[in-house]
Amino acid sequence: MVNKIKSSSSETFIVKTQIDHEFSEAIKKLEACVPAVTLFGSARIVPSDPVYQLAQLIAHRFSEAGFSVFSGGGPGIMEASNKGAYEGKSTSVGLNIKLPKEQAPNDFQDIEMHFNYFFTRKIMFIKFASAFVVFPGGFGTLDELLQVLTLMQTKKIDLVPIILVGSEFWQGFQDWIKRTLLEKKMINDDDFGLIKVMDDPDAIVDYVKAYYECDGNEFCMSQKLP
Repeated sequence: MVNKIKSSSSETFIVKTQIDHEFSEAIKKLEACVPAVTLFGSARIVPSDPVYQLAQLIAHRFSEAGFSVFSGGGPGIMEASNKGAYEGKSTSVGLNIKLPKEQAPNDFQDIEMHFNYFFTRKIMFIKFASAFVVFPGGFGTLDELLQVLTLMQTKKIDLVPIILVGSEFWQGFQDWIKRTLLEKKMINDDDFGLIKVMDDPDAIVDYVKAYYECDGNEFCMSQKLP
């Protein structure tokens, strides 16, 4: 029994050391990449899909506007996001996750990081983001979106733009939030207002830039936003 406890304690120490190393290495590399925008979306969307092309265009516009672009580093929307940023003037960042069945990193990353732990990776998506742009996706995308919403709702992170791209795709989700969560008072009006649904690439980038051009925006000042 004592040996089992010692073994468990040693394993816990090793994991903690690995986590601390991931945090310190990631922060060291990524703090130089602000201002940054995090893009979420499905890994299943192929390059011929108009949504892939839209993500690539929006990422490129953000890159040209001076924002680094963070993605999960894999295929689909992640690849489109990195590709658009890679072709622009700012940094394309891929936050990859190590899995038993390896997901190959895409070829469009200026900074390619690999994480052992999902929660460490999630924190890096959030910590340095000046905005979140969310494309159509499945459970993983919804998980990322809802985590960001929860952190803002509970004031654990600063309020920054959350833009859902694709009004047709997100309409049902938005209706459900309004007609079920809001009407049943599971959330309030301010919570519902955290989300903005948009389709036009220029309008999306302009919206984020305008958000940070307000006088006295301390977050803007600390992030050195354009």
